[in-house]
Amino acid sequence: MLRVAVRVFNERGYDGTSMEDLARALGVTKSAIYHHVAGKEELLRQSLDRALDALFAVTREPGATDGPAISRLDHVLRGSVRVLVEELPHVTLLLRVRGNTGVERRALERRREFDHFVGALMRQGVAEGDIRPDIDPALAGRLLFGMVNSIVEWYRPERGLDATALAEALASVAFDGLRV
Repeated sequence: MLRVAVRVFNERGYDGTSMEDLARALGVTKSAIYHHVAGKEELLRQSLDRALDALFAVTREPGATDGPAISRLDHVLRGSVRVLVEELPHVTLLLRVRGNTGVERRALERRREFDHFVGALMRQGVAEGDIRPDIDPALAGRLLFGMVNSIVEWYRPERGLDATALAEALASVAFDGLRV
């Protein structure tokens, strides 16, 4: 049910999707959906939490918590690409929410927490002398993860590019330009 709901949300937009649309896509009645979930907002929450929980799990991995900030940042970037590939429909939906509902506002708040984590790594990397000091760390973090987030617009798994190769290419482009 969640897989189909997320597909429909991504195709029509969350606000543009009705319970009737979901029922039609699932081949069931609306009451059958309500038997399993309280409504479309619950499906949205499940999807956004799936994407965000996976991203925050990366920040708790040893590679994100130990070592120089630049290495930790590299780990978080690669892990974020891995999450994006593994949870592509859910991350796509996450990147499209605008804060129109309580669930969306909560998701945006969690995204800001992730941004703050990245920003702290960037500042630490500058302090350690591994990241260029002439670029604002917050801006550099947004640009770096803007590259990651843009992947949802063009990445298609069936074209054969796996998460490791994608992360390697992105890290090479990003870090060759960031390292002193």
